[in-house]
Amino acid sequence: MSRTEAAGLTEPPVRGAVGAHPHPLWTLGLLRNELTATFRRRRTLALLGVLAAVPVLVGVAVRIETRNGSSAGGGGGGGPAFIAQITNNGLFLVFTALAATLPFFLPLAVGVIAGDAIAGEAGAGTLRYLLVAPAGRTRLLLTKYATTIAFCLVATLVVALSALAVGALLFPLGDLTTISGTRITFTDGLGRALLIAVVVAVSLTGIAALGLFVSTLTDSGIAAMATTVGLLITVQIVDQIPQLHAVQPYLFPHYWLSFADLMREPVYWDGLVKNLELQALYVGVFGSAAWARFTAKDITA
Repeated sequence: MSRTEAAGLTEPPVRGAVGAHPHPLWTLGLLRNELTATFRRRRTLALLGVLAAVPVLVGVAVRIETRNGSSAGGGGGGGPAFIAQITNNGLFLVFTALAATLPFFLPLAVGVIAGDAIAGEAGAGTLRYLLVAPAGRTRLLLTKYATTIAFCLVATLVVALSALAVGALLFPLGDLTTISGTRITFTDGLGRALLIAVVVAVSLTGIAALGLFVSTLTDSGIAAMATTVGLLITVQIVDQIPQLHAVQPYLFPHYWLSFADLMREPVYWDGLVKNLELQALYVGVFGSAAWARFTAKDITA
């Protein structure tokens, strides 16, 4: 059975008049089909496998250094500085792994999925068949974006759960000390780890919208993925150049590591709020641009 048949796209619209809005259950079926197709691809499984391996590598490296009597390093208060606390509490491996994967690995994976969302269908010749049923381009585009957001959440949780498992296996667990120096219970720390994972997933919605927009500009999935990843690398470089500080607060990755403020007592909300506002801006701008492009796109050629 083909993918379009699995989604029920080859059936005539007998449940309503021609041009009628599709039944909500049809929309759920389309979303389910998109999720299944995305998470069954070998490329997706490979990306998730690489993300799951990062916490393992970090945890093993810290464990080896500890056995050799070396200091785990670190310092300061945010991001990768969590690595200095891993030997005392394995839960810090969750924060370290998210900080290590967020600048490149996580957005790279999201860029690949988002870039291929529309362009991959167009290149394979299946896009026109996805639009046979009366779903409408807007509904299909929203379904593609919802699938990409689902990947953002799953990818982030894969990193967090892998780190938690490795941290529990290699290091002790228990009450932990926040960046502010206060003590919180392990249960509270676990809750903050989950909240941090959600914040990291939301932080990826901007690059997801950008990738989806790029995907509507070409019929080549590889070109869309390469362009999205190239833009990601370029923006990351610009965000590190001191002379360009005036534009850096408007770049989508600028506040990514603000999730570390959730490990303060009390929580510092300024950076977190700015990050969420910036992601919402990118979603609005590039989501609208993707919609404008896709609704005018010629998919008959």
